[in-house]
Amino acid sequence: MKDKNTQKPKLIDCHNPLPDRVGKVGGEAVLEGVMMRGTGQYSVAVRREDGSISVTTQKWESVRKRHKILNLPIIRGVVSMIESMVLSFKVLNISAEVYGGEAEEEPSRFEKWLDRHFGKSIMDFVMVVAGVLGVGLAIGLFVFLPSLITKLINDASGDSLGWTRNLIEGVIKILIFIGYLKAVSLMKDIRRTFEYHGAEHKSIFCYEAGEELTPENAAKYKRFHPRCGTSFLFIVMIISILIFSLPFVPWDNIWLRMLVKLPLIPVVMGIGFEFIMLTGKHNNWLTRALSAPGRWMQRITTREPDLEQLEIAITALKNALPDQFPEAAAEAEAMEAEYQAKKAAEKAEAEAAAGEAAESVGGPDEAAEADCPVSGQTENTGDADRA
Repeated sequence: MKDKNTQKPKLIDCHNPLPDRVGKVGGEAVLEGVMMRGTGQYSVAVRREDGSISVTTQKWESVRKRHKILNLPIIRGVVSMIESMVLSFKVLNISAEVYGGEAEEEPSRFEKWLDRHFGKSIMDFVMVVAGVLGVGLAIGLFVFLPSLITKLINDASGDSLGWTRNLIEGVIKILIFIGYLKAVSLMKDIRRTFEYHGAEHKSIFCYEAGEELTPENAAKYKRFHPRCGTSFLFIVMIISILIFSLPFVPWDNIWLRMLVKLPLIPVVMGIGFEFIMLTGKHNNWLTRALSAPGRWMQRITTREPDLEQLEIAITALKNALPDQFPEAAAEAEAMEAEYQAKKAAEKAEAEAAAGEAAESVGGPDEAAEADCPVSGQTENTGDADRA
């Protein structure tokens, strides 16, 4: 019987991170895994269906390092957002190929036709289309719809809302955002992804605190990180209320208002980026108070991970920082070699079993042919056996 007095261990915040480790690594959750991005490369660690770990590591460098003008305040936030979106599509595709590659299903006629005519480029095309549709959905939900609802409320009240229209529009936008996150969190696969999201945060906290990177050490930390993308999106919505309240953003025409708001979105994102960087680098009562709403949102987008999920996050983190963890690459290669050897053994065993099955099927036909004196009966028996 479970002791009612048993309490869960108190989770801790990383209040005193090592200065040289803050902001050195960031990441995101992917399908059954985690991506971590260091200063010169990123790594995607995915848990396969058989329990093994796949690690994909590729070189990566921000365009901001090559062009100083792109590293100016506000501008760097816009560039970082675009880079993050592009990289997100890429790593999600990697995780889908690794996790989905375990199930070797016969492709349909349509899939064969696509592969024959377009090859691998069709996946790139699909990802681009998905990205465009995703951006379109985001603009529709969080830019157009709140403005439309607010205008309808204002018209119904006899144009009496005045300056509060901007506040009401912002509140509606936040409610739509929260409702959307709550809705998707009901899906099983999304809940798993949110658990990996929590694992990503905990492992980064453990790294920034300077502790040994083990699942047990990472588990001690809270899953709410000040530099989280969820916090960024929430802060962007708060800032947008102020920016979209400027006098030159009209309310008379809903389409004109949307047209004026679109070019202002990069400005809002840039300011939000600077805010997140500020609160991530300075840990005091003011920054904690300012980042509190974003952390509250992470109660929806993160869940407590298990030790196996933390292992995945730590594996990705180590492989993203080869200078600090040089042994990680060799460990990843050893895991991959073991996996490939296992797959080769399973394939050989399956081929041997298929060969034995073919021989056993042919055996009775040959025996029937030898025992039966009438050739017609032999043919009929063989047909019956094959049926």
